[in-house]
Amino acid sequence: MGKALRPKGWVLLAYLLPGLVIYSFVVLVPIFSAFRYSFYSWTGGPKKTFIGIGNYMELLRDEVFWHSFLNNVLMTVYGLIGQVGLAFIFALLLMSKMVKLKGLHRTMSYFPSTLAPVIIAFLWMLIYNYNYGLLNAGLTKLGLGDLVQSWLDLTGPIVLLVSIPLSWQNIGFFTLLMLAGLSSINKEVLEVAELDGATGIRKAWYVIIPLARPTLVVASLLCIANNMRGFEHIYALTGGGPGNASSVMALYAYQTSFLRFRYGYGSALAIAIIALTMLMILLSTLTLQRRENQKGGSY
Repeated sequence: MGKALRPKGWVLLAYLLPGLVIYSFVVLVPIFSAFRYSFYSWTGGPKKTFIGIGNYMELLRDEVFWHSFLNNVLMTVYGLIGQVGLAFIFALLLMSKMVKLKGLHRTMSYFPSTLAPVIIAFLWMLIYNYNYGLLNAGLTKLGLGDLVQSWLDLTGPIVLLVSIPLSWQNIGFFTLLMLAGLSSINKEVLEVAELDGATGIRKAWYVIIPLARPTLVVASLLCIANNMRGFEHIYALTGGGPGNASSVMALYAYQTSFLRFRYGYGSALAIAIIALTMLMILLSTLTLQRRENQKGGSY
């Protein structure tokens, strides 16, 4: 029956072909074009000057780019804590018997994920606003008026401040992802663990986390990829300021290409972003696999 219902290979290819063509045109062709243009000095127009790896040599000495890369890495760390970590805790709470109206909580937590990143940025601009922002108003009401300040003008914690809106938007998505993973855990295993005295934090640490490790790995890799290519929030919230304090790689590549009209160097930056993002994901995957093998060999 299965073979009879299975379509032929050319039928599957016919179904996949439109999607492959669109994907190639939207993703693969621009990547190959950027790789080609990265070897040229090009400011627009038909004239291009071949300079070989000159753009990449300049990139290695570009302090702003590497500062932007470190900001992306820092945003990734904050994202793993604020998105994946908190989402796992929220998923555990939603699975507990103490929480009521679970459907409402799931819907409300996911709602920010349906909004455009630019809208999220403008909402948090209002929260951080010095004159009428909710944050300063709340501090004033609590008698902490000495802490009132222009938050988006701070250079020290600015990466943390711009990471909070991103975590607030995506935490609902990761919560649903965690709930899907946790729901696949055999309830009998959890009941046996409770009979053995593993409750609360002990049950979560010694039973749920090991069983939910595949879901945690997938969520972590998605979080890394999302934060390494972050652009919209930063662009709308701070524009990379003050100075270059909150600049990220994608924003710097955009400014280089479309504001300074250095399309060749901007293409080199784009290729570097892809390479560094893939490197981060690869290193994370290898680290997680190595820990998994070490734990597997310890039994």
